[in-house]
Amino acid sequence: MSGTLYGVGVGPGDPELITLKAARLIGAAEVVAYPAPDSGESFARSIAADLIPEAAVEVPIVIPMRVARFPAQEVYARASEEIGGHLAAGRDVVVLCEGDPFFYGSFMYLFDRLAGAHPVEVVPGVTSLAACAAVARRPLVARAEMLSVLPATMEDGARRARRGQGHAAAIMKVGRHLGRVRAAGEAAGALDRAVYVRHATLPQQEVMPLSDAPDAAPYFSMVLVPGNDPYAAS
Repeated sequence: MSGTLYGVGVGPGDPELITLKAARLIGAAEVVAYPAPDSGESFARSIAADLIPEAAVEVPIVIPMRVARFPAQEVYARASEEIGGHLAAGRDVVVLCEGDPFFYGSFMYLFDRLAGAHPVEVVPGVTSLAACAAVARRPLVARAEMLSVLPATMEDGARRARRGQGHAAAIMKVGRHLGRVRAAGEAAGALDRAVYVRHATLPQQEVMPLSDAPDAAPYFSMVLVPGNDPYAAS
């Protein structure tokens, strides 16, 4: 009988934002898998570290952290083969996912490869979008306002940001694209309400107006552009 694959969201960074269900599954896990850089600590594992049983088998999914493209399909194919071996042997596997498994989450690549052969359960987690809005203390949308979620890595991100003028937006994966995001916000006339957030919910968290943001940003940073006036009368 096959084991079950659990894609478990561990939230944006603060271990206290792990859900009760996620904590229960991690604490009982026989096998724990997680994305890991080719050097340094796994962020997903660090969030859940205190919950992982000492006897659990750990499966790091090593992903190169560099600007140049890497053979992602090979990485997930190898990981799926190893995880699939545990599942076929009847062992449940918990995959730790930063934020939420299906919100820009790499778990979707494992899901595509394994869901047809094994039972899978997805456990949602607190997203970085929700966390950034909370720490920035800025409601994003109200009533009939629209929200666009854009990765800053898109080459036409600036054009899309201008097109969404007047609506709320969240620009993710800012990193080295911060200057371009700031220019797009200024062109859209939204610089006065745009907020820059880095490392939301972690001790090194920073929140500031986008106009005051530094030129360099970490990958785990976000720019929020709330709606024009979420408290305006309908």
